[in-house]
Amino acid sequence: MVNNNTEISNENLEDFDFAQNQTDAVFQVIQEEAVVEKRVVETGKVIISKKISEHEEIVDIPLFQEKVDVERIPINQIVQERPAVRQDGEVMIIPVVQEQVFYQKRLVLIEELHVRKQVVQTHQPQKITLIKEDVEIKRSTENQNSAEQGHQSK
Repeated sequence: MVNNNTEISNENLEDFDFAQNQTDAVFQVIQEEAVVEKRVVETGKVIISKKISEHEEIVDIPLFQEKVDVERIPINQIVQERPAVRQDGEVMIIPVVQEQVFYQKRLVLIEELHVRKQVVQTHQPQKITLIKEDVEIKRSTENQNSAEQGHQSK
């Protein structure tokens, strides 16, 4: 087959007889392409300001402290060996011994210390300084009108 390229315009396309002409026909195909671009447009501004203020406040929270009461209990009892420290409920008992000279040496329990622990709650109001931050946000739309006008003119 002979490659005889013939260009046919749209106007002559109706007159072209495909069956009679054995040559290849070349048609130009046109295609449109869209090019999309974007750009940054300032539409306004945001102003953020922060103010720090201090104020005093009185707080009254319970404070806990432990007190120890010591009660001396005379015993004056002769013992053969040193008694151990013992616990009776919430009371710690600490034996106190002393050596005394008699005709013979004896260990005499002269007293016991009964120690009780107590938790005492007190209130002591304190003045404290607290810090507070306030934030203010302002929007400025100065460029929004000009951006809309530029967008409408296209």
